[in-house]
Amino acid sequence: MATNKLQIGSPLPAFNLLGIDEKYYSPAKFNDTELLVVVFGCNHCPYVQANEQRLIEIQNDYKDSVQIIEINSNDDVGYPEDSFENMKIRANDKGYNFPYLRDDIQQTAKDFGATHTPEIFVFNKKRKLVYHGKIDDNWQNPEQVKTKYLRKALDETLGGNEVSVPETYSIGCTIKWK
Repeated sequence: MATNKLQIGSPLPAFNLLGIDEKYYSPAKFNDTELLVVVFGCNHCPYVQANEQRLIEIQNDYKDSVQIIEINSNDDVGYPEDSFENMKIRANDKGYNFPYLRDDIQQTAKDFGATHTPEIFVFNKKRKLVYHGKIDDNWQNPEQVKTKYLRKALDETLGGNEVSVPETYSIGCTIKWK
């Protein structure tokens, strides 16, 4: 599926997606948050699974100024593990502390130009894209991470600075298109 990737400085695309809590979420719901982190994820991808705890910890560490939301855009017919009901189970089992949303028609993934899971998009207070890419430089071994790209982008933006590494290559599974 060819998509047009958002460029640094692009505005946050509009969306209105159902969360596992049966509530709808749009960008306006997060107007009071300094930074919004949109993560395209899913249940079955080993790259996403390896990063779940890192995202939970980042949400805890930055809870006063950052809101993470995860969006699952995968085809749930070919990948039933990524169904809405299984999203609820996984988020509960893993203790997600951020909204987990379903992009059933895959339009939000297309609007962002997302292609992988996990794929990170960070938006500043003006909801302009300031970082796009991966969480850190070692998805397999958290103890061996040398560069924490997402945390660095959050710290730099919250400090009033431009992100020194605004783009990294997302490593993960491809989004499963219908």
